[in-house]
Amino acid sequence: MRTLVVEDGFADWRGKARDLLAAEVAPEKVLWEDGGAEGLFGALDGAADGRPPGEPPTVPREFVDLAKTVSHHASPERWGLLYRVLWRLTHGGERDLLRIASDADVARLQAMRKAVGRDVHKMHAFVRFKKVGEDAETGRERFVAWFEPDHRIMPLAAPFFRKRFAGMDWTIFTPTGSAHWDGKSLQHGPGVASMQAPDDMELEELWKSYYKSIFNPARLKVKAMQAEMPKKYWNNLPEAELVGELIAGGGRRVAGMMREEASKTRDLPKNAYLRQLNKMNALDGLAVEPGDHVGEPLAALKKAASACRACPLHENATATVFGEGPEDAAIMMVGEQPGDQEDLTGGVFVGPAGRLLDKALAEAGINREMIYLTNAVKHFKWERDGKRRLHQTPNMGEVGKCRPWLLAELMQVKPRTLVCLGATAARSLLDPGFRLVEERGLIKRPDLAEIVVATVHPAHLLRHGHGTHGPEWTEFVADLRQAR
Repeated sequence: MRTLVVEDGFADWRGKARDLLAAEVAPEKVLWEDGGAEGLFGALDGAADGRPPGEPPTVPREFVDLAKTVSHHASPERWGLLYRVLWRLTHGGERDLLRIASDADVARLQAMRKAVGRDVHKMHAFVRFKKVGEDAETGRERFVAWFEPDHRIMPLAAPFFRKRFAGMDWTIFTPTGSAHWDGKSLQHGPGVASMQAPDDMELEELWKSYYKSIFNPARLKVKAMQAEMPKKYWNNLPEAELVGELIAGGGRRVAGMMREEASKTRDLPKNAYLRQLNKMNALDGLAVEPGDHVGEPLAALKKAASACRACPLHENATATVFGEGPEDAAIMMVGEQPGDQEDLTGGVFVGPAGRLLDKALAEAGINREMIYLTNAVKHFKWERDGKRRLHQTPNMGEVGKCRPWLLAELMQVKPRTLVCLGATAARSLLDPGFRLVEERGLIKRPDLAEIVVATVHPAHLLRHGHGTHGPEWTEFVADLRQAR
């Protein structure tokens, strides 16, 4: 048995795992440990088990993304579990292993990823900064916060605070890591065992007043609130002491709200931190879970989705782009995700791909105004190239997070015909392993719609220069005619 110590998170584990794969060391011969003690087995010497090292095989990108997230889980078993799955992918002849949701190892990794994501969401929701001073030269306010997450999530959670609170200097301490923002760079440091953030009675009272102003007793669900805001976080929440009082007086406030049709708006606090909190709460809830809204009308779904924080894509998107069209449309078409123009305008299929789709619909004899158009993913995923924002394909984890919204739309529209535009839409609704090139055309899925068609996304025609001519265009229009 060999012992490997992971000192520096995912990057260190990946390097050691690559060496193990190259030397063909099986998972049962390795014991993984978190950093702290010197391992019995440091670097491979190139002759493990009598085999010379070779070039490690490639692994699916989906596994790399999964491993990066799981590496932040607190369980000491994560490194061994990741290596076992990696070995099965590369040496066990199970290249499609990640698509088998019922597999015990895959299910455990997915549960770990979900736990990490849930912990990040809790941190985004329940961190409370306290003011400790101002920079004499710049006038920038300085804040600190203390939070106790279940997992090692500081590197995952910090970019959210950098974006939301860029106008002030802040530091967040946790037992496993810290983060500091000075207006120019985000720096990470070690964790601290415990701390009590400096008290600032004025800020705390201001925050309590703000919390009272946004508390809506008409929407209060005590059990749901306690599930979303466990008592373990209450020590660091100045508003926690108000909860009992607000619940007790909720009935009276609801009656008053029903008697008064509209209330006067209140001036926002001048404090920059509280202004940011107000902007975050301007949406209907700080964050929502997609599955909570299945069965609601499309208008309610659209409103709820505007506050979705189920995956990180919302952080760089301008808006949530929900579906559009008649609620009783006979045809529902599903694309991949919003593009640059859709993200800026909030409309569905309004960019170059949308204009090409309009031409194809007209040629196929379909009135766009009579169909329901939406996407498998509701936020624009992109990377910067100079001044341009370039499309990036969402991974299956992101598609899975958005799938409840898509299923909720499908349940409300109940179309006779469903069209999947592109592989991402088909994999979201039909099968994670769907191969568009091989299975394109009519699909037998009566559980989804009477007629189901899988075809290319109009952006595919643009990327490959097919435009409105040639066999690719003819085949695309023919697919749409099948839908009609």
